[in-house]
Amino acid sequence: MQLRKATCLAMLVLSLATAATADEAYPAKPVMVVVPQAPGGANDVIARIVTTKLAEKLGRQVVVENRPGAGGNIGTAYVAKATPDGYTLLFTVSSAHVINPALYKRTGFDPVRDFIPVGSAATAGYVLVANPAFRPGSVRELVDLARAKPDTVTFASAGNGTLNHLIGEMIQQSAGIRLVHVPYKGAAAAVSDVVGGQVAVSVQSVTSAQAFIRAGKLKVLAVTNEKRLPAMPDVPTVGEALRGVGATPWYGLFAPAHTPPAVVARLRTALGKVLADPDVRETLARQGCEPFSSEAAQFEALIRSDLTRWSNVVRAAGATVD
Repeated sequence: MQLRKATCLAMLVLSLATAATADEAYPAKPVMVVVPQAPGGANDVIARIVTTKLAEKLGRQVVVENRPGAGGNIGTAYVAKATPDGYTLLFTVSSAHVINPALYKRTGFDPVRDFIPVGSAATAGYVLVANPAFRPGSVRELVDLARAKPDTVTFASAGNGTLNHLIGEMIQQSAGIRLVHVPYKGAAAAVSDVVGGQVAVSVQSVTSAQAFIRAGKLKVLAVTNEKRLPAMPDVPTVGEALRGVGATPWYGLFAPAHTPPAVVARLRTALGKVLADPDVRETLARQGCEPFSSEAAQFEALIRSDLTRWSNVVRAAGATVD
């Protein structure tokens, strides 16, 4: 009996030692970062900026793999079920992580229970844009027109329940107006029809809209973030006209639940160095984004707060996706 206990104890010590060695050696092979959206979108662009430098800090290749579908649920659920060893990670946007659970009956993941937040990485600028021929040039003028002529002003989004749709719903709820929602299959199609004049207005990321803005094919009515954007300091926020309205989308890195603490710590240290890198900060700024680094506890608190906030917005909008 004593021999058996000694053998079991030895095996346990060996197992713990092996695990510790593995954690210390992390990463020993390439790391895959899943982006649950299609290539070319804001999340994909930001993920590639961050992971390029993350590879340098980790000393291993970091491969971005796009797994789009169901508003981000497919790729997110894939990582939730992945082996928690630090070699399959998730880089996602707040809309997919904190809005989808309220929007979809079944997402395939729990945003809190199934993940460990490695860290926030960036925030993105979003703007309310219009076709240049659209008469209103501000939020107040848009509201006045919509009140005078309800159900006539068209509003394009990337699809039912997407972030730009729900920001539009926030504006309508606050102002007491009704816009005609025109959902598209993606931001690119939505912004294209605003440029073409088929739809009057849309909420878009600066990343998606900036080329059209610079070319004079879109005009900016307001910034939809809580604060003015450094890249557009003279453009007012929606909240300056409609108090309390505004949302700042965040992007962050997550590991599956039960990933070893030493691995998570290694990733957090590397991510912190990435976000302090001047090249990364400059590249993000060119995309209308800002580095957003927070302590793990603060990021977790933000996630829980956003889950409640967006659940209320979704409920008020009556938006659902099967």
